[in-house]
Amino acid sequence: MNDGMAPAMWTDPQVSALETQVAAVEAALLDAEVDVTTLRVELDNLAIVHHRRLGPLYERLDELDALVAEAVAARSGDADDIRRALEARAIVDPMPDIDDLLDAFGGAEAGAAPEAEVRRVKPSDEARRLYRELARRAHPDLAQDPAEKDRRSGFIVRVNAAYAAGDVATLMALDEEWAAGPGTAPAAAVPDRLEWLRTRLALLDARRTQLAAEREALLDSPMGQLLALAPDDPDGLLEHLAEQLLSRIDDREKELAGLLG
Repeated sequence: MNDGMAPAMWTDPQVSALETQVAAVEAALLDAEVDVTTLRVELDNLAIVHHRRLGPLYERLDELDALVAEAVAARSGDADDIRRALEARAIVDPMPDIDDLLDAFGGAEAGAAPEAEVRRVKPSDEARRLYRELARRAHPDLAQDPAEKDRRSGFIVRVNAAYAAGDVATLMALDEEWAAGPGTAPAAAVPDRLEWLRTRLALLDARRTQLAAEREALLDSPMGQLLALAPDDPDGLLEHLAEQLLSRIDDREKELAGLLG
């Protein structure tokens, strides 16, 4: 047997198996990147819509709570009632007008509020499809050459911005731009391919662990917990919460009117 051939005979199967493993981890990583980015976009949009639509309702309810507590304290003169009234007053801002509240919540549907002010919580199916396709084709992790990584990174920044805005037209234009751009050159030969693959696999695994932790942190956030209540219809959930708040506001207004009457 030619001892000089032994390394090649043993190394080639190792390289081939590791190439397959790295490719599988790369694909899984890209899926995880897309999923985490999508979750982040949905939570950011949910926070914007929640603040825009429900924030004024919470403010009015806080104000009414303070007014009720003050009316109770004025009637009783009790020290505990006075303390509760002072605490309630300390956390509120001036009470918004009810017509402004209804405009804030329903204006977007009626066409009164600018579209940019109230975002849909979930990106459309078409935006999601285009984003996934662009991420799989243009993600920087798919490149090995530093210059190509930089080119991809700059492009993905634009893709992420368009996706966050739910801008399907821009995503379509970016898809066409990428297709018309320079093709990706084959990977440069690596002197020690086996060691390079092992290092890359470790880096990919570390990034996948990081993404898993980031996803858990997003899900554990206040907006993540809110989204978990209605993952398929967060817009509907906000409508339901608004109806509950308006009902509570109505009850508080009646209670205050009774105390002042």
